[in-house]
Amino acid sequence: MKILVCISHVPDTTSKINFTEGNTKFDTNSVQFVINPNDEFGLTRAMWFKEKQGASVTVINVGGPDTEPTLRKALAIGADAAIRVNTPATDGFSVARQLAKVVEDGSYDLVIAGRESIDYNGGMVPGMIAGLTNANFVNTCISLDIDGTTATATREIDGGKETVTTSLPLVIGGQKGLVEESDLRIPNMRGIMMARKKPLTVLEPITTTPETSSVTFEKPAEKGAVKLVDPGDLDTLVDLLHNEAKVI
Repeated sequence: MKILVCISHVPDTTSKINFTEGNTKFDTNSVQFVINPNDEFGLTRAMWFKEKQGASVTVINVGGPDTEPTLRKALAIGADAAIRVNTPATDGFSVARQLAKVVEDGSYDLVIAGRESIDYNGGMVPGMIAGLTNANFVNTCISLDIDGTTATATREIDGGKETVTTSLPLVIGGQKGLVEESDLRIPNMRGIMMARKKPLTVLEPITTTPETSSVTFEKPAEKGAVKLVDPGDLDTLVDLLHNEAKVI
């Protein structure tokens, strides 16, 4: 079984976010980047298929050379090979087009992507890949087993869970629950050394036309000052909640 794991290169949640050029571009200075958490769950599940069922695992990213350390980390975790499509990730459709071309050329059986990345939270790429490649698709996937060409997946739905069966080729949008957090892997020294010898192929992009563009970014408003009310002064508390906070 050939597995392709899509890896997004995203800011660590502890990084301080700023924008430049009139709030039209993300400022990457002093920002630490990591593997997108939803993708990391998927990569860990792919490693299980590699170890238990002999699958081959390739990781892929759409981006510039600055994303290669993130791919190298995925290789250190245990992926067999990496691919970088040499173009900025401008919008969801363009990224999906690039990934779909690689999926078709590589004849992958299973594509594992995170249901969304934690930077822009678009949540559209996995479904677009499935549509462009005519593959089956399961989103918000929290469990996946493969037996031959049959896949059994569990996904979250409103108010519960749904278990479905389908056939390969398959694209999933994975998330927390696909593996336990305790199963996530930290690269060890041996893995880091081996990653240096594993292939990282750089592909030139196909021609695409972005369907969307970012006009401006805006950070959340700063929290206002806290007002303390004496525990016995219920009239003032009710007045503030009604007239200022407007929650009652």
